[in-house]
Amino acid sequence: ACACGLKRRFGLALPLVAGTDCPCPEPELCRPIRHRPDFEVFVFDVGQKTWKSYDWSQITTVAAFGKYDSKLTCYAHSKGARVVLKGDVSLKDIIDPGFRASWIAQKLNLAKIQHMDGINLDIEQEVNCSSPEYDALTALVKETTDSFRREIEGSQVTFDVALKCYNYTGIADACDFLFVMSYDEQSQIWSECIAGANAPYNQTLTGYNDYIKMGMNPKKLVMGVPWYGYDYTCLNLSEDHVCTIAKVPFRGAPCSDAAGRQVPCKLIMKQINSSISGNQWDQDQQAPYYNYKDPAGHFHQVWYDNPQSISLKATYIQNYGLQGIGMWNANCLDYSGDAVAKQQAEEMWEVLKPKLFQR
Repeated sequence: ACACGLKRRFGLALPLVAGTDCPCPEPELCRPIRHRPDFEVFVFDVGQKTWKSYDWSQITTVAAFGKYDSKLTCYAHSKGARVVLKGDVSLKDIIDPGFRASWIAQKLNLAKIQHMDGINLDIEQEVNCSSPEYDALTALVKETTDSFRREIEGSQVTFDVALKCYNYTGIADACDFLFVMSYDEQSQIWSECIAGANAPYNQTLTGYNDYIKMGMNPKKLVMGVPWYGYDYTCLNLSEDHVCTIAKVPFRGAPCSDAAGRQVPCKLIMKQINSSISGNQWDQDQQAPYYNYKDPAGHFHQVWYDNPQSISLKATYIQNYGLQGIGMWNANCLDYSGDAVAKQQAEEMWEVLKPKLFQR
């Protein structure tokens, strides 16, 4: 009776992969998830054991980018959530169809052995629009999707995109959806060399509007938000909080976020209270920041995302009918059990899913 209940509730596919041992307490938990959620909350996990403290009432997919953890897969399946592999490959190799076929077979075999539900293709190399890699990448995504769907019932294949030269619509058509890495948006600063938001509201939404204008179905887009920020050392900090940063060129731009360092939200939340400015809000970028002074006497400015800035983007997702939201990465919050940290973590999870789709 219990097994049937599990299958009904979570849409677990019936066939078990032959010749593989199930590490879960119940064999049903080794079967792939078939259910397609109306709204996707796509979570990147980079290892450790913090997954036990995630808000599983929200999660639909976990991209396992850390060391393989069978307990995570079993637990996710018990909550009706998919767990997918990381897929990364050198672009120069995928021009060869034979290489693509063997690479896909290897990933597919790994997914079966680890009782996973698909693959997230995270190929972040530069692509020249006129190069053979341009079409080969689209072919890889289509071939991966075809193979996984044929071999693992209900499997999910997704592709991580930034604003690079990809065949966006072709790749989107070839897989379930694109996870849009709408963060690190200061990687190329063409104007003044000053600190700014990791994912400024208007700049982020312009990117999504451009995708939709090129004819992409919004249901093929999952918005990525950052659960980390950037700490910039200010060469000068003006009275109106303008932080001038060092010139670190990147891909032709005179300045970039490489002048700062990435900081997870768990450290940011602790540091705000000891800052010299307290939490500030930038109306133009619709993002929070604060200033602090280090022991050597240097001023710093930290830009990050909080429930307020993320909720604005979540509203856009709902209004424009995007497929969902996700974050890089779920390990960035403080799950220590401290009362204040617990509330902060709960608030970050809570704003992800529109009320319409709350379980």
